[in-house]
Amino acid sequence: MSKRTAAVSRKTKETAIDVTLNLNGSGKAKIQTGIGFFDHVLQSLTKTSLFDIEVQADGDLHVDQHHTIEDVGIVTGQAFAKAVGDRMGILRFGHALLPMDEALVRVALDISGRGFLRFTGEIPVNPSLAFDSQMVEEFFRAFAANARFTLHISILDGKNTHHIIEAVFKAVGLALHHAVKIEPGMQGVLSTK
Repeated sequence: MSKRTAAVSRKTKETAIDVTLNLNGSGKAKIQTGIGFFDHVLQSLTKTSLFDIEVQADGDLHVDQHHTIEDVGIVTGQAFAKAVGDRMGILRFGHALLPMDEALVRVALDISGRGFLRFTGEIPVNPSLAFDSQMVEEFFRAFAANARFTLHISILDGKNTHHIIEAVFKAVGLALHHAVKIEPGMQGVLSTK
């Protein structure tokens, strides 16, 4: 089995991001973004994907969370694209229907080489949660665009902001876990083109 690892760094006037990713991991995460809840849900994605990931992010959090979260999405997506490589032998498609208490999330994805996000459903604003819930969609838009996969996220039910967001990240991780699996005996890329 190939190594399927990548390390990507990106520095701008707003952020400095370093990501190391291993698709053949066991769900180990070492994440420091300066945004506690974001670290938590990234760890949830890591656990369900069984990837190993290290994220070090220094951003302009005195402004807001936007630049840091979006840029982590960009760099994590770039690392994913490098690690998955030419897509030879992978299942390519993944999906998950994931409950977390009252929340229910559906995710479907295609590691197609084309970045696209379709995000439906509402995440209630919770002022006591030190996290901007609008940034969930922004993170996954940046991640999918730079990882070059098609990603559909549908929030089907839920009231608790924490549960909904965590369910989204876990469902994406689980769908990615299935999509990057190497299928023994498959020749080339799973495509008719």
